[in-house]
Amino acid sequence: MVKIYTRTGDDGETGLFGGGRVPKDDLRIEAYGCVDELNAVVGVARSELRSEPTRSDAPEWNELDGLLQAIQHDLFSIGAELATRDPVKHSTLLVGDARVRALETAIDRWESTLEPLTAFILPGGSVAAASLHVARTVCRRAERRTLSLSRTQPLADGSVALVYLNRLSDLLFVLARVANRLAGVDEPAWHPPTEQRG
Repeated sequence: MVKIYTRTGDDGETGLFGGGRVPKDDLRIEAYGCVDELNAVVGVARSELRSEPTRSDAPEWNELDGLLQAIQHDLFSIGAELATRDPVKHSTLLVGDARVRALETAIDRWESTLEPLTAFILPGGSVAAASLHVARTVCRRAERRTLSLSRTQPLADGSVALVYLNRLSDLLFVLARVANRLAGVDEPAWHPPTEQRG
């Protein structure tokens, strides 16, 4: 049996895939750590989708779950790419343009089922929708951390990590709205304060 703890990180460093050790707060660790966190939050959202009381009345829940499962696989692959200094050499450049196009297709497909937005909305509504909004914000952070990494350690030629994360955050916003629609929950609208400032 392999032990879960190795004690090799007790000095505040961790190993990269393909070799080398860096501090645990290195930009590369921060980037793929945020992608890992995003993957976990998407997993929570999937659990919430599967437990929605209205699920049996709306077969679209199964389609959403399948889409999010595919996204989790993509995120694991992007994490592997970011955890490698040379993803081409170590064959961890696994997500390409086709997966970005798949996200765009999903955005178009699901947005077509929604009423046009007439106001800004607040994150919330059903539990599943709220979870997808959390995933959206974590996705934006993962994108920011990956951008920070790319400025000091350029991503591999052919990497679509930044484009994928940018598109994914848009999709998660749309899916949060879809989850509210399927659950029959009104989206909470933002109402600016009416009193005078100052």
